Amino acid sequence: MNDERLHKSLWTVTAPPRNFPVLPGDLDVDVAIIGGGVAGLTTAWLLKRAGKKVAVLEMHRILSGQTGQTTAHLTELLDTPYTALLKDFGDKGAHLAASSSRAAIEQIASTVETLSIDCGFTRVPAFKFAETEAELRDLLHEVAAARRVGLLASFNRSVPLPFPVKGALRVEDQALLHPRAYLLALADRVPGDGSHLFEQSKVVDIHDGTPCRVVTEHGTVTARAVVEATTTPLNRVALHTRLYPYRTYAVAAPLDGPLEPGQYFDSRDPYHYIRTQRVDGVPYVIVGGEDHKVGAHEDTAARFATLEAYARARFPLKRVTHRWSGQVIEPADGLPSIGRNVGSRHVYVATGFSGTGMTFGTLAGMVLSDLILGQENPYAALYAPGRLKPRAGAKDFIQENADVAFRFVADRLSKPDGRHLKDLAPGEGRILEVDGRKVAVYRDDEGTAHAVSPVCTHLGCHVHWNNAERSWDCPCHGGRFSPTGRVLNGPAVSDLPSRKLPVK
Repeated sequence: MNDERLHKSLWTVTAPPRNFPVLPGDLDVDVAIIGGGVAGLTTAWLLKRAGKKVAVLEMHRILSGQTGQTTAHLTELLDTPYTALLKDFGDKGAHLAASSSRAAIEQIASTVETLSIDCGFTRVPAFKFAETEAELRDLLHEVAAARRVGLLASFNRSVPLPFPVKGALRVEDQALLHPRAYLLALADRVPGDGSHLFEQSKVVDIHDGTPCRVVTEHGTVTARAVVEATTTPLNRVALHTRLYPYRTYAVAAPLDGPLEPGQYFDSRDPYHYIRTQRVDGVPYVIVGGEDHKVGAHEDTAARFATLEAYARARFPLKRVTHRWSGQVIEPADGLPSIGRNVGSRHVYVATGFSGTGMTFGTLAGMVLSDLILGQENPYAALYAPGRLKPRAGAKDFIQENADVAFRFVADRLSKPDGRHLKDLAPGEGRILEVDGRKVAVYRDDEGTAHAVSPVCTHLGCHVHWNNAERSWDCPCHGGRFSPTGRVLNGPAVSDLPSRKLPVK
């Protein structure tokens, strides 16, 4: 595979980047937005359109985070089944979850039309299919639930796939697009008229107040409101107990035969997700899945191999040309947290989008902009971060946080890798014992070894090596670091401290 496309999404390779400046110093605006992904850019665009002066602060490059790794399903078929939402949130809550997803899709459609964005936006059906009799029984319940909450849903025995299925839930009027092309068009429209977009401007602290202060490595931004549109909010410990980080994987390949444009989801656990997209005149199929808890599997490269085998067995492929992984944040009760953070006056959060980040990220921009503008939003109460749903997700809450506690202790007590520093191959990372203490060591392709502390700077769990992405991943709350310890994803804001290696 071409090195340029190794672990880069189809979107990143086929839409050229923009160059935005670094924050030059102190700045005053109406709203400071942390994070340059779908939620941050949508919030910024809607607020600027309403007359507010905004500043978007991105730690790395615009759309280089999890939005750049999306598979971009614009869909009302959420990760949490409607059978579960009806049980946990009642008829009203489940109806609102469905209608809010519909509203987000229409918001994107309207923006594409208004701004004449060339992003391949296409209306398509979505299918959730069953391959076994047991899956079919569960699927029939979901068909009934989908109809009950207002989706344009039907049960189909025939599905336009090149392999047999038992049947499928079909939902009309879903959508596909090139997410990077769409969001770069929004990014281009943020700067100007007192608004700004800054890259390579890492936020290190947030102070709620009148005004708020957002401290970065290059200056302080004061604002009347702050939006944390990051994958996970910075140092919001109480909220982190209800957010669970998972890795997900995707491959893309040009089609070597017909496949009806659409979205397709199998009924496995964890499920696989499939979609089509025409890019630069070439029809692609994108297949994702093989999800697992962050840090739970070191041989993440094996996930790509399994996913490629799944794709090749089911679709007419020429060759796999792109592969990438992303991080999804699963919420305890099945729905994201969007709104004013608990205990804050002027700080807002948007997180827990599960596997439908483009849909929920757009919805986050809609809800947050209304809240900041003082306008009513019909979905704000459903997604409020402080909502209380004791039954919803209680089992997962206990299990996931028990796992965090276990990892915190077990990784400290576990023995480091038995190999010696000299045995570490180029491109490999390991937790080794060096001079009597644990050290996270990476040897680069030139043979130079780099050592950092294995203790995540968020809450002190130990990081694990991700061999596919060449990163140090924290299994507790999803923080990710480069091989040399630089923060890639929050909630950590500080790099892993470097460690000296013995000279031999």
